[in-house]
Amino acid sequence: MYHVKSKKAEEFISHEEIEKTLAYADANKDNIALIDSIIEKAKLRKGLSHREASVLLACEMPEKTAQIYALAEQIKKDFYGNRIVMFAPLYLSNYCINGCVYCPYHGKNKHIARKKLTQEDIVREVTALQDMGHKRLAIEAGEDPVNNPIEYILECIKTIYSIRHKNGAIRRVNVNIAATSVENYRKLKEAEIGTYILFQETYHKESYEKLHPTGPKHDYAYHTEAMDRAMEGGIDDVGLGVLFGLELYRYEFAGLLMHAEHLEAVHGVGPHTISVPRIKHADDIDPAAFDNSISDEIFAKLCALIRISVPYTGMIISTRENKEVREKVLPLGVSQISGGSRTSVGGYCEPEEEDDKSEQFDVSDKRSLDEVVNWLIRLGYIPSFCTACYREGRTGDRFMSLCKNGQIQNCCHPNALMTLKEYLEDYASPETKELGLQLIERELENIPNEKVKKTACEYIHGIAEGKRDFRF
Repeated sequence: MYHVKSKKAEEFISHEEIEKTLAYADANKDNIALIDSIIEKAKLRKGLSHREASVLLACEMPEKTAQIYALAEQIKKDFYGNRIVMFAPLYLSNYCINGCVYCPYHGKNKHIARKKLTQEDIVREVTALQDMGHKRLAIEAGEDPVNNPIEYILECIKTIYSIRHKNGAIRRVNVNIAATSVENYRKLKEAEIGTYILFQETYHKESYEKLHPTGPKHDYAYHTEAMDRAMEGGIDDVGLGVLFGLELYRYEFAGLLMHAEHLEAVHGVGPHTISVPRIKHADDIDPAAFDNSISDEIFAKLCALIRISVPYTGMIISTRENKEVREKVLPLGVSQISGGSRTSVGGYCEPEEEDDKSEQFDVSDKRSLDEVVNWLIRLGYIPSFCTACYREGRTGDRFMSLCKNGQIQNCCHPNALMTLKEYLEDYASPETKELGLQLIERELENIPNEKVKKTACEYIHGIAEGKRDFRF
């Protein structure tokens, strides 16, 4: 039985409801009147239900897809402007006791080098990330209660926040670790994490259990209900995601939106972010072994539909995707990207030898952070290193209320320009600095509030004189 407010995984992600949704979408994929009414509803920027969005996903009429893309682009501009938030993953440990068949960290893999960062290693890794210019990290670790207990994760977070190198500082640590208890989520909240991120991988329970044959992650309900426990533990910014390619994409899309609807209905706030990873090649993992892979065109449509269905959420795309795909989906809804990423344990300090690989997946976009920043500026985006909302307490329902009202740009736009100015002064190549300064000069004129514009100009002048960490 489907019940959006239920705390039971199989009730708020109901297999029967998804099957009915897909049947409804198939029956109405050519129903122009219905499709037009759904698109008109989406224009209100209040979002769409999983069933409405599934109709648009099933529709194959090129002219309707073009309308969806145009609307997604407009909603992206309305909610997030032309800002793109930058981050990097930091892999702490690849020790793992789970048996996930799509991940090279699975416990039976004897080929991959097992590594775990010491606190001294973390200082070196974070220093290297600060030297690139990063201010926001997403820490990753396999599930292993012996090698990666919650105490280790908490110690790592404390170490990361403590590191000061030249003008560098990590101002926000997001956490992507295995589903855990309410008590442990409280500990993560007390450690002042940003967003708690957990990919569902697949919402199809039968497939989920086959893909996770052994280990704690095999428990579908415990994993799927993790976000409710996180919010009970006080974490009000959570990030969802599925690994596209494991199961049929239309099923996953419906389940993903149902999860967002559930969080909104129960906790009054939906997901802070939604990630859109696709399965990629990795040590002993061949993506061709999974027969549900999706084309770049379908991937772009999924991104656009997530944007119009959950207009307030941030959307993340990682270096799993190459430059061309990233460029295609940036205007369709993506608001956060990684740059200069390494998916290996200790990969920022030293390149790994061929027989000592520890990476989780092959990186498709191998450009440096400076190259990515340069590229974004040339495309007309503002690369943002801002963490102000999190540090000013604008999280959870406070962030969402501002975002839904379109007011978040009043502080986010100038904050983005100020953090870009920091990057240009401290880390950018001469070419990127020149381009960035020109961008800042142009974008300052787009701040509608004269008082905010004047203050932003003063702060940016202060950054040029060596001051740091201004924020609205």
